[in-house]
Amino acid sequence: MDTVPAKLTKKLIFEADELIKEGWYANKSELIRDAVRELIKKLKAERLESAIKEDILWGLHGK
Repeated sequence: MDTVPAKLTKKLIFEADELIKEGWYANKSELIRDAVRELIKKLKAERLESAIKEDILWGLHGK
């Protein structure tokens, strides 16, 4: 795995630590990997939805 340095606000670090303390994640690396995966999945879905809407509009109006 590659290491990616990142600067986080104190609030984000506090929130991450709370999730770890509550047992949602084993450590910050796991939390950040999961957050990045979820963001990528969300953005890909949004792009697909946008492309589908464009195709529908083009099919309906030829634009």
